[in-house]
Amino acid sequence: MLLVAVRALILYIVLVLVVRLMGKRQIGQLQPFELVITIVIAELAVIPMSDTGIPLANGIVGILVLMAVQIIISQVILHSEKARAIICGKPAILINNGQPVRDAMRRVRININDLLEQLRSKEYPNVSDIAYAVLETNGSISLIPKADVKPPTAKDLGTLVDQPHFPITLIMDGRVNLESLQLAGITMDALTQQARSQQINDLSEVFFAQYTTEGKIDFFIKGKDDYL
Repeated sequence: MLLVAVRALILYIVLVLVVRLMGKRQIGQLQPFELVITIVIAELAVIPMSDTGIPLANGIVGILVLMAVQIIISQVILHSEKARAIICGKPAILINNGQPVRDAMRRVRININDLLEQLRSKEYPNVSDIAYAVLETNGSISLIPKADVKPPTAKDLGTLVDQPHFPITLIMDGRVNLESLQLAGITMDALTQQARSQQINDLSEVFFAQYTTEGKIDFFIKGKDDYL
């Protein structure tokens, strides 16, 4: 029993490192070859984890080989559009200027009900409201609505707005992150002064503080749900 636990722990650590090296993508963002490699790697880990008669090295070697294959293929498609088209395929236009493209839908095996479901999930119930719908190579569908149904932006309304700042966590569980303060261009004195202006005298009482996209600091107190 202890042996199985140790083997499982070793394989878990190996898998975490391998997935980290393979890149940060969610399942829905994986290309077909990445999804296949991910599934096979999981199977390679399970077999030696549950069967102590199989050498642990067998599973680890297989996992590392597949990781190397994934990295090599990723580099190839990064530098070659032709290789990317062969390995990942090409995007397909499913709606063109409000009209479903039946040939493209038939080629990628998507029926009109599937397409309508995707439109409704993105709050566009009418096909005629869509300028373009594109099936991406990872299987997701991207929508470009027509100009007259797209929500107006500040640019469309002729309104001048400030560009957003990058949100930065300044305090976490009462501990000030000095590196984050420097990144936000805020001094410790300025942070303390901002806290006092919101009736917070001790920064250790702060559960979470964030430098927001508007350029202000939001404070959240421990044990309180009130927004300060």
